[in-house]
Amino acid sequence: MSEPDFFGSINFWDSGVWHLVVTFSILFAGMMLANIIRLRLRFIRRLMIPSAVLGGFLLLFLGWIWKLATGSPLLNRVTLEELTYHGLGLGFVALTLKSADGGTRKVSIGNSFHAGLTVVGTYLLQAILGLVITLGLSYVFTSSKTFSLGVITALGFGQGPGQAYNWGHTYETIYGFTYGASVGLTVAALGFISASLGGILFLNRMRRRGAFSGYTGEQYTETYELSDFTGSNEIPLSESMDKLTIQVSLVFIAYAAAYAFMWVINLLIEHDVLGNFGHNTVQPLLWGFNFIFGILAAMLLKAIIGGLRKKGVIRRDYTSSFLQTRISGFMFDVMVVASIAAIDLDAFRHKEFVIPLILVSAAALFATYRYCDLTCKRFYGGWSDQAFLALFGMLTGTASTGIILLRESDTKFSTPAADLLVSLQPFAIAFGFPMLLLLGVAPKSVGMSWLTLGLLLILFAVVNIIQFAIKRKKNGGPV
Repeated sequence: MSEPDFFGSINFWDSGVWHLVVTFSILFAGMMLANIIRLRLRFIRRLMIPSAVLGGFLLLFLGWIWKLATGSPLLNRVTLEELTYHGLGLGFVALTLKSADGGTRKVSIGNSFHAGLTVVGTYLLQAILGLVITLGLSYVFTSSKTFSLGVITALGFGQGPGQAYNWGHTYETIYGFTYGASVGLTVAALGFISASLGGILFLNRMRRRGAFSGYTGEQYTETYELSDFTGSNEIPLSESMDKLTIQVSLVFIAYAAAYAFMWVINLLIEHDVLGNFGHNTVQPLLWGFNFIFGILAAMLLKAIIGGLRKKGVIRRDYTSSFLQTRISGFMFDVMVVASIAAIDLDAFRHKEFVIPLILVSAAALFATYRYCDLTCKRFYGGWSDQAFLALFGMLTGTASTGIILLRESDTKFSTPAADLLVSLQPFAIAFGFPMLLLLGVAPKSVGMSWLTLGLLLILFAVVNIIQFAIKRKKNGGPV
């Protein structure tokens, strides 16, 4: 195959010139149509399914019809998977770049600590149940190579479609798990449905005991002040360079720095510095967790900007919490709609996928609901309901799903529950890191999957001992 001529001329009528524009246009049209449906159909609105999720399912169905009619796909699956992968990393970079004024001052360290442990405990519980189910079924369907796909439950439910795709794709390309990427994306899609079901169930529980009197999914009116849009010392909206352009530039600079770091490490792996361990374990972890390196690069960039401000080199705040939140929301919406539209429905022609997906998703829904309910009642006192909605939504979908559920009972975010989703992240990363290392161990063999299951059980016990051994104040709030 000849190399493309990057320095030659192009024809503007070539389909490749318009490919990305057409892809984005279809994705945005799907989300807009879904949003109109939510606004017009009350029973859909009350399901609290995000427009990006509903739009993804609409495009998945439309793509299936299109392929039956024309024999060709509506959207390029590789492009959708790339958008899913990078949408996750860019979204987390934008969240990290939020300025300190938009941070988490209302949340105590104790609240954040317990929330981080709740998140890790839920990840472990989802992975344990998923692995038990897929390992058990591997002895029933002896020709199946899905014995370790259960650990992806924690990624699909707990971390959303970006990570589910990353590791499903890794299992598929490195370890030979057929349809691994599609199964990961499907688990994530079922997680969004679980968020809707669990959220409606919990809000109805609140209504029965008089803690909630609203209508689930109804439109609400937001009231903002100028300070919600801009800080007192932020750069102007438009000078020689638009304020939004600067925010997007910072996001991509941090993400490019993360890529540069991963590229250097990967260079060592490709030169066999780490041997087979580097190729089989470190490389999938390195590129599968691009968002973690993005977060670290964004933190470094924030520290550099802060240092320059202290030295008087720059005098204004260059990061905007409002705009970075909007950028992260945009990235996550694109990630979600692209990930669901990328699901390969051919996987469901095989019985070894259908039964595990149903069982794993049902088990994850029940376990996540009960575990979040237990921990929130114990640690969050007067706002335990709001903490549950935020954490449960995030642990079955994404942080945006948690915010959607939270808005139903706390429309003005008067409780610390919204800030909790940000402040828990350092604790979740610290306590969850050992589990991440096991993701590259489980798919190597059935025996290694059993070993992984045993280690996950030990980690789950340790997390809960730490979680519930911490004493609480008499008012129900953590120390």
